[in-house]
Amino acid sequence: MSTVNDPVAAQVWLDSPLGQYVARREQHYFDGAVADIFGYHALQLGMSDWELLRASRIPLRVRVAGSGDVGLRADFRDLPVDTGSVDLMLLPHTLEYSGDPHQVVREAARVLRPEGRLLLSGFNPVSLWGVRRLFGGQQAFPWNGRFIQLSRVKDWFALLGLEIVAGAMAGYAPPCTSQQWLDRFSFMEKAGDRWWPFGGGVYFLQAIKRVRGIRLIMPRWGERASAKKRLAAAPERVRDQDAAAARSRTA
Repeated sequence: MSTVNDPVAAQVWLDSPLGQYVARREQHYFDGAVADIFGYHALQLGMSDWELLRASRIPLRVRVAGSGDVGLRADFRDLPVDTGSVDLMLLPHTLEYSGDPHQVVREAARVLRPEGRLLLSGFNPVSLWGVRRLFGGQQAFPWNGRFIQLSRVKDWFALLGLEIVAGAMAGYAPPCTSQQWLDRFSFMEKAGDRWWPFGGGVYFLQAIKRVRGIRLIMPRWGERASAKKRLAAAPERVRDQDAAAARSRTA
């Protein structure tokens, strides 16, 4: 399977109080992260009803899914996209609902250009959300996904030349279904980063594709400016004539 089993069920959950709680925090993170990433092509794999590229300045922004009203229908494990052609790749909870998450990351790394960016979000199994999944049933979205350890995702990134440059956690409140209880536990969101920084229900990673031997060559603006200020060197013949004239005056 390459996407969530039931996109309708995913959207229903996103419209619930708990889904909105997660959506607000993830939208805030992605809006800030993509705003200063430049290029020509950006892809969002999964969660196609969620416009996580809305704040991006990249002109071509495409949402990819296996079905539905999207810009590109494709299997995430075998994208019909040229190697090294994408500047920005988003994987919002994409790995949890894939039968081969490692291959999805490999394919994302393939289509990224050197120095391209990959942004990922995932549910944290080492959190109250992970406990809820283990003991509260795994039939409905999002609990029917495979919550992947953050350390494992980092290992996959390292193997594929994706250098992690930033990360964050969010969603520290217990996964309560009612808005009333979520409001009561709102204090945990403010204290989470300080008191239990690894206990957020959702984690984020940002990575850059590094390629050995690739180095950006920048113009040497300083040398160009200083070259314009230099005086032209006098030809040898002119200097010789000036020296002879000076000697004749002193003779």
